[in-house]
Amino acid sequence: MDITRSSPAPMRVVTAPPEAPDLTVLPAAVPLPEPLETVLPATVPLPGPPEIVLPAAGPLPGPPEAAAPGPVPLSAPTPTDGRGLLRDLLALVRPGQWVKNLAVVPLALLDVRPWHPGAFGQIGWAVLGFTLASALVYVVNDLADRERDRLHPVKRNRPIASGRVSTTAATVLAGLIAASLTCWAVAGPAWQWWPTALYLALSVAYSQGLKHVPLVDAFIVASGFVLRLVQGALLVGGRISEWLALCVFALCLMLALGKRRHEMTAAGRAHRPALRGYTLAFLDHLVVLVAVLTAVSYVLYLRDDAALAAGASFVTLLSAPCAVFGLARYLQLLLVEEGGANPVHVLFRDRATLVNATLWAVLVSVALLFSRL
Repeated sequence: MDITRSSPAPMRVVTAPPEAPDLTVLPAAVPLPEPLETVLPATVPLPGPPEIVLPAAGPLPGPPEAAAPGPVPLSAPTPTDGRGLLRDLLALVRPGQWVKNLAVVPLALLDVRPWHPGAFGQIGWAVLGFTLASALVYVVNDLADRERDRLHPVKRNRPIASGRVSTTAATVLAGLIAASLTCWAVAGPAWQWWPTALYLALSVAYSQGLKHVPLVDAFIVASGFVLRLVQGALLVGGRISEWLALCVFALCLMLALGKRRHEMTAAGRAHRPALRGYTLAFLDHLVVLVAVLTAVSYVLYLRDDAALAAGASFVTLLSAPCAVFGLARYLQLLLVEEGGANPVHVLFRDRATLVNATLWAVLVSVALLFSRL
């Protein structure tokens, strides 16, 4: 069997290539596509920026406000305040320091025998003169030292240094005090005012530069208290005891040196140039030395110069331990407790000193009473 003849020939599939479409000619019936449009419903609003709806009854919020100020506290007196100015002017003349005149000037009565009413009047006149003189010195010194006092932790609160009293007001006050002091000298006994005048001269020299010289500054302060004693003795007509004058000088020198020592420990040396000539050890030695001189001169005055009767001298000698205790107590306050800056405050605030001074005054009063019998 012939397979080649009986089998049909295979079919050949011929595919014609597709014709490229003519893009230039488009059927008229076919529309060109249009861009799509976004159509939103009319009832849906377009979103916008968020809005803050505030309550109709409330105010619009604003920046935070400060609380309403309360009552203003009273301020410190100023120079424009009349009452405050008077207080500051009174503080400027330091009435708390007038007790120095009351303690020193009447010492002249110890040698007056017998006492008479006129002597007390003369002592009062002497106290008035030195009170005016010392007040004038305080005002002048505060005027001259106002810049330096501002460096001190305590003195910066003084009326002039703090600015509560102007320099003009202080100058007017100094002029009024000077005029009053002149009237005092003219109204008193002739030429009996020379200790007060010498005190003023030393004080002026002190303010003009001697206060910057170490040791000289303290000696001038102590000399002023001796002049108080001399002024009282001149007006009452009594004699001046050398031992009593030395005792007053040594005691006041000790207090002046003690004040400078306290200033060094409290504020350093910047506010007082004279302190550059001191050291704490040097001042400690000087204070103890002068305290010994004070005690010795006091005992020698009682033994040699005190105008006392024979029986009264023994009572007066009993006051010597009180005097020594008072000196020791001051040294304790100064060297141990770092106090003693103001001797007047020590006298009136320290309980041990108050009790000792009272006992001393009682013993001396009893001795003077017996000597007048």
